[in-house]
Amino acid sequence: MTITTDQPVIETGTTTTDSGAPMPRRWIGLIAILAATLLNLLDATIVNVAAPAIRGDIGGSAATVQWLSAGYTLAMAIGLLTGGRLGDMFGRRRVLLIGLSGFLITSVLCGVAGSIDMLLAGRVAQGLFAAVMVPQCFGLIRDLFGREFGKAYAAFGPMIGIATIAGPIVAGLLIDADVLGTGWRSIFLMNLPLGAVALALAVWTLPAAAPLPGLTLDLRGAVVAGLGMGMLLYPLVEGREAGWPWWMVATLIASIPVLGLFVLDQVRRARDGRVVLIEMSVFAKRSYTSGIGFVTVFFGGVGGFSLAVGLFLQLGLGYGALRASLTMAPWAVGAFLGSGVSAGLAPKLGRKVLHLGLAGMLIGLVALFAQFGGDGAPTPAALAPALLAYGLGMGMIFVPLFGIIVGELQDHEIGSASGMLESFQQGAAALGVAVLGTVFFSGFALGDGPEVALTAIRSVTGVAIALTAVSFAVVFGLPKQGAAQAH
Repeated sequence: MTITTDQPVIETGTTTTDSGAPMPRRWIGLIAILAATLLNLLDATIVNVAAPAIRGDIGGSAATVQWLSAGYTLAMAIGLLTGGRLGDMFGRRRVLLIGLSGFLITSVLCGVAGSIDMLLAGRVAQGLFAAVMVPQCFGLIRDLFGREFGKAYAAFGPMIGIATIAGPIVAGLLIDADVLGTGWRSIFLMNLPLGAVALALAVWTLPAAAPLPGLTLDLRGAVVAGLGMGMLLYPLVEGREAGWPWWMVATLIASIPVLGLFVLDQVRRARDGRVVLIEMSVFAKRSYTSGIGFVTVFFGGVGGFSLAVGLFLQLGLGYGALRASLTMAPWAVGAFLGSGVSAGLAPKLGRKVLHLGLAGMLIGLVALFAQFGGDGAPTPAALAPALLAYGLGMGMIFVPLFGIIVGELQDHEIGSASGMLESFQQGAAALGVAVLGTVFFSGFALGDGPEVALTAIRSVTGVAIALTAVSFAVVFGLPKQGAAQAH
């Protein structure tokens, strides 16, 4: 799931083109941008419900189930480091069309995959094309709406909530319906009609801005960053099943100096006046480093807990995909409602809305922890209030979060800082899937009964409580107001 950054809303007159005439069809163009964004949001969540069905059809280990989610988010995290720069170099409209077309092609590859290895490769490719596609959306909104972009940008909060609801439920419905015998494959093939509409509208309405001259890419930095993240995540996902051989432990340890080498290289390139992937100057501000810490802990907990609950319901309790998605629906409904509540409260409360949201999440998690420790497996009705509270709190954080994190940055720093936050968010989600997935499968083996699954999910919930509590403490290091109020 990719969250976007709140921006200052500057009210002006009519949006105009360079010639002074109103930008034509800008609201239709916004539909194309929202459709492209929705594709990414859906594909970041649907696999959590579909993973058991996929494994039952084409095989794979417990680690494979984790890679179906982590592979996508890790690839996107790495690709985001250069995705935004591609739009500046070659034109946002052109790069968006390339990213969207590639996303649809890789969706087909996922939908027709005959083996788990082919599917995992397709998921990684999907993540890379999403990283090319998504960063162009926000720049194109500025191109379409000019200084009125805040009005269009307001549509992204509800979009996050809609995708949170639609992803798991639609996945469950499609798998259960088994349309034309496609089963789980339909969750990838459904991207085609939505993507085709987005492509047609994008070609028709989006402005073809000229690329900026003289820009280059730091490909070496992207490779080193990707290598370091891969060395970190691979042992975390595969280590338990492989029995932690020495070379895997060594790989995990070696990831630290590799990532350190990447940071040193970025510092050296910035000092020499060359292109960098990460603008290191923003790390000198405590508010931003606190934001990086919050994003890492918060999205790591949310991403890992979401996957673990889906696995618990299906592998542990034997729920089908549809029943599992409907059981998790209160969580999604809460996220939708929470995003709407925070949109109204954030301008007045600032970072306090994050504390309110985290408090709601903690209430839900503690209630779930108690449910998982009772006699027998809890029913969907018994889980609903706790999942609703967790989702409500989570949704309250999504809309204002990134705007609060960049609240004390200068205007010229926000673009680079926002891109880094999105990359850290995706990397944290992949790391959370690896860590919390490993916690779950350390206590539960495929084929174990509900009692064992309850013990495993209770352990995961305990870790999620700890991560949420840490997130609550880190919020005190964030700016008191978001970017729209701080400037």
